[in-house]
Formats: sequence, structure tokens, C-alpha cells
Amino acid sequence: MMKTSKWSWRAFAAAAAMVASACWGVAQAAPVVENVRGSMQGGAEVVRIDFSEPLTSVPTGFAIQSPARIALDIPGATNGLGRSAVDLNVGNLRSVNVVQAPDRARLVLNLKASTNYRTQIDGKSLIVTLDPVAQASTGSAPAQAFAESRNRDTQPIRDLDFRRGPDGSGRVVVDLPSNQVGVDIRQQGQSLVVEFLKSTLPEGLRRRMDVTDFGTPIQAVSTFQQGDRVRMVIEPRGAWEHSAYQSDNQFVVEVRTQRQDPNKLSQGPGYTGEKLSLNFQNIEVRSLLQVIADFTNFNIVTSDSVTGGVTLRLKDVPWDQALDIILQAKGLGMRRTGNVLWIAPKDEIAAKEKLELEAQAAIQTLEPLRTQGFVLNYTKAADVAVQLTGSGASRILSARGSAIAEPRTNQLFVTDVPSKLEQVQQLVQRLDIAVRQVLIEARIVEASDSFGKSLGVRLGGSDLRGVRGGDAGYALNNSNRVAFGGSYDAVSGTTGESNTALTTLNTSVVNLPAVGVGGFTPSTFAISIFSSAANRFLNLELSALEADGKGKLVSSPRIVTADKTKALIEQGTEFPYQQATSSGATSVAFRRATLKLEVTPQITPEGNIILDLDIAKDSRGETTAAGIAINTKHIKTQVLVENGGTVVIGGIFELTETEQETRVPLLGDIPVAGNLFKNRQRQATKQEMLVFITPKMVADRQAAGR
Repeated sequence: MMKTSKWSWRAFAAAAAMVASACWGVAQAAPVVENVRGSMQGGAEVVRIDFSEPLTSVPTGFAIQSPARIALDIPGATNGLGRSAVDLNVGNLRSVNVVQAPDRARLVLNLKASTNYRTQIDGKSLIVTLDPVAQASTGSAPAQAFAESRNRDTQPIRDLDFRRGPDGSGRVVVDLPSNQVGVDIRQQGQSLVVEFLKSTLPEGLRRRMDVTDFGTPIQAVSTFQQGDRVRMVIEPRGAWEHSAYQSDNQFVVEVRTQRQDPNKLSQGPGYTGEKLSLNFQNIEVRSLLQVIADFTNFNIVTSDSVTGGVTLRLKDVPWDQALDIILQAKGLGMRRTGNVLWIAPKDEIAAKEKLELEAQAAIQTLEPLRTQGFVLNYTKAADVAVQLTGSGASRILSARGSAIAEPRTNQLFVTDVPSKLEQVQQLVQRLDIAVRQVLIEARIVEASDSFGKSLGVRLGGSDLRGVRGGDAGYALNNSNRVAFGGSYDAVSGTTGESNTALTTLNTSVVNLPAVGVGGFTPSTFAISIFSSAANRFLNLELSALEADGKGKLVSSPRIVTADKTKALIEQGTEFPYQQATSSGATSVAFRRATLKLEVTPQITPEGNIILDLDIAKDSRGETTAAGIAINTKHIKTQVLVENGGTVVIGGIFELTETEQETRVPLLGDIPVAGNLFKNRQRQATKQEMLVFITPKMVADRQAAGR
């Protein structure tokens, strides 16, 4: 006999004890299982079960995937084989077990791999045909009936809707006219095709829904009429898998992202049960819950108020999701205590919980008080006492409780009922722990690069003949002469009208020398043309200067602080200035120019560090009539940095370029020679500031000083 991997034969036999009586009537003559045979026909495994009497209807059943089994219940039947196991070993079929249960017999087909099946009655025999495993697993398999069509006339689909599941799955919800509508599902290429047999689609529902914005694997859903059936094409993307279930008149196709771990059968967060398929018509809810209980390690206690029936079809759905579907369909709730599940209407559960809470509150008002002391090592007792005795919803102690903090020994004394003291004990264990510390180092780098270029000329002339007693100037005729100079003073001194001395300033015609940069005098070159008597001069001076400067200023504040604790380090100068008071007198005020690092670190579970940063680098500016100006550079941001890593959190770049040209009108426009009548200046200044941050978790005290 084949051993079961998870469930005992007793649980397997009792799984549908109430199912058969809810679904079928008892036959007039009880059929007896006389023979079980297996064979291969057309590449498919066929199991033939012979009975002593013909069956009144095709039996319903369910399938599970791990271990791969198919269970069929025959009401009123008995086992006449004289044994409970029949070894067949035909293709995918291992064996068949005939399990006797009260009022019915269960046929269990043990498979090598899960697959779909079809049943039909042939005289006194029941024929079960298994689909080939390769066909069932390929995407191009022919349509597999999710539900057989039982309606005679075509009926219209009522509504179509799309919803996003809590685990990111896409759900297509179809409101059927009845639970008799046949449904076929197949995967065709990268699409999922669902057909509703003998159905019509109203004009308002014939559309293509673009559901990309929902963030699920499904991109679009197209629904249209095709003959006497309604076809729905679901277009997912990526690696996906689907499941389908029907609760009464509501049919749902759920498509979710396929998990990468092939060993796990979980279909999403919260659903970790093994897959199973169920197909029941108008089964009592209590009986259906008993079937779920027989395939799990849980004991299900059902309230007496749970009544009614449900039509349910599930295909490849985890058992815990199947239970959730049943509860939602009937408005039921569930509460778990160990391995016991209590199922009742939601209102009944809420009323019972309310009574329990009221009873607990009444007990607290009568329960004797106890006092317990807590010694705190890392947290201040006064801070914990404030948290315990807060007002409103933030209060942890009961209305009768109190807390006293003793700061000298850092002890906390709490008086309250025992249940509250246990909560305080758990709170103290979580709060009184050593907080990790973080070393934060900031490097503020300020770099400057300047370049200046200046080119100028001085051009002048002098005539010393008049100064030395000769005839000044040049003759125009017998009675008139003319004299030239760089200025009126130079001409008057040359002609003897005044005693003005001739200098380079008053004899220059063009005075546009190069300008010094950075306190340095430009280089000059001069040339003079004069007469043989050295009394007439033409002077030319060229001056030029080119300056290039670079500088760098590095500021590096460092600070150590505890996790989630704000820290501040600051250094600078306060500059005094005079300001007027309301009485009209003057007083001395101060303006601060500081280097400041303010930071709040937060260590993440992955070992990274989140930093809330406020960094300022001030310096003294120019002095104005209102006081001293302060040049500021300020950064405030939040960054995520790996432990020991360095990140540039910000920077400021400034580029100043100036170019000037001074010239004599008209003369400065002459090609080539016009350069003797010009002054050119060009300056470029670059300033850049970068801020680097390096956080590091401190493992010991020595690391903080490194």
C-alpha cells in the first residue's frame, strides 16, 4: 500500500463526509465497487471502475497537487474488492485506493504528477480519463473545462470588473447570470483565454480595458462575442502564473508574478498553503469547511450560526486562499488560537471580542495592584515614567497605575495590575538597550582659480627749445609759430608763458598704461626718438601684466552622536557693530560667522545610515554703513550613505569673467597702429565649493578618536 506524505487515510476518508449527502440523493440500491482497471487509450490514462449498480450521476470530487491525487466520492457505495489498494502503474497513474467511509466510498487516484481529469458513466462503470501531463503543462494545450456548461439557453454576462490584489496581483471579476455557466480556460502563447459557454455579452461590456496603470502583471483585458460564447483575452507580461475560482455567480481569474523559488507553492504574501482544486455545487458551508480542515493541520470550530450553501469551483489555489474565498463569500470571520480556527459571522466575532474586552476591563478594576522595580542602564528612568503615564491613548498603564522615577539610582517603580506590569517589562526590555553611535565627518573644500591680463600704452612728446632759451615750436609764417604738447601745462611751459616743469604726465598724448593685479606693478618697455640736439623728444611706453592664482581652503568638522540623536558642532567669530536702540542711543550687537555641522543619523536595518544634515560655512564680508556683511554658504538635506562611504552632498560653482577695452576715439580704430592708442584688460575668477560627508558606525571608543 502506498504511504501518504502528509495526511492520514482517516483524514482522507473523512474529508467529504457531509459533501455526498449535500450533493446527491441516496440511490435505491447501494452500488458496490467490484473491479478497478487501468489502461492507456490514445496516449491518456483511463481508469475504469465497475459497480454492481449503475450510478445515478457523475460523482464530484477534488484534486490536490502535493501529493498529486484525485478524490471522487460515491454516496451510498461500498467496497466489494476485499482490499483497499489497487496497484496499476499505468503511465502517470500509480495506484487507486478505495476507502470506506460512512454512507459513501471514496476513490483516491494516486498520481505521479498533477493533471486534469474527466469523468463519464458507461453503464455500470465509471470511466475517469486523465489528461496527458505534457499536454497539461504546455502553454498550447487545448481548452480545459473549468466548469461544465449546464444551462440550456444562452444567458447574458452581467458585469465585468478589474481589481488590484493586495500582493500586486491582477484580478478580473466576472458577474455571471447563474452558477450553471460553463467556463473554459487555456493559455495561448503569452495570453490567457477564458471562454464562457452559451453566453452573450451586452454592447456596453464589449470593450478593451487598458489596466497598465494598476501596476499588475496584466496589461489589457479584451472581451467580445464569438458565436454562442463570450471570449475574454487577458494579456499579462513577464513571468506569471494564474489561478481561477468561482463563488456562486462570481467568477475570478487572478494573475500574479511568478515566484523565482520553484520549491515554494506560495501564491503571494499570506498564502503559503499547498495547492488544491475543488468543484462543488450547492454544498453546505459547514461541510465545505470540514473538507478544508481534513487537509490541513488545523482544527476548525464552526459556530452554530454558520449556515447556507455555496457553489464553489477552485483550480490550483492554495488551501488558505480557498478558505479566505469561502469566508468572504459568506461574510464570515476567523480567529486563530494555536492550531484551532474558530469561524463565525463577523458580527458574532465582533460581539464576542467586545464582551471579552469589557470583561477584561472589569477585571482590571477589581484586580489587586502590585509594585515592581526596574533598574535601567541606558535609558533615563524619568523619560520612561513620562511615557508610561502619558495622557489619552498614549498612556500604557491602567487608570489605577502609577510610575515613580528615582534619578539617583536610575530606577523605575511601577504600581499596576500584573498584566500591565508584564507590558511594562516588555517595554523596558526594548527601550533599555545600548544605542549605536555614528561618527560623522564633513569636509568642506573651497577652491579658487583666478586669471588676469592687462595690456596698455603711453605715448607722448616734448620740445625743450623754448625751455632752454631758443625759439619754441614751429614757424607758421614770419610772425607766428605753433607749439605742441600733451597738455596745456606742457605747451605753456614750452613757450615760456609759465614756469611749469615738463613731466611724463603733462607731455603724454596717450596715457593708457596696464593696470596692476594683486598689488603687482606691470612690466614696461619704453622707446624715445629725439633730435641730435636732444631738445625734441617722441616717447613710447608699452606695459603688460598677466597674473594667475590658485587657492584651496579645507574645513573638516567631525562629531560623534548616538543613533537618531541630533548633534551640533560649531566654530567661528562674532563681529561687533553699532546699532540704534528704541531710545535713540546706540548699543553693540554681534554678527556670527561660523562653521557649523548639525546632523541627525539613523541606522537602517541593512547597515546603511540616513543623515539629516544642516551645514553652514560663513565668512566675513565687506564692511558697510549698517555693519559687517556676512558671506554665507548653507546646505540642508537628507541623504542615505553606506557605512564608511563618502558622498558629495552638494556644491556651488561660480565663474566671473570680465573684459574691458579703453581707447582713443578714431585713433584706436586704425588697423594695427590703433593698438598704440588702446588699453585692454581681461579677468576670469573661478570659485567652487564641495561638501563631502563620511558617516561611520562606531564599534568601540577608540574608533571615535581616529
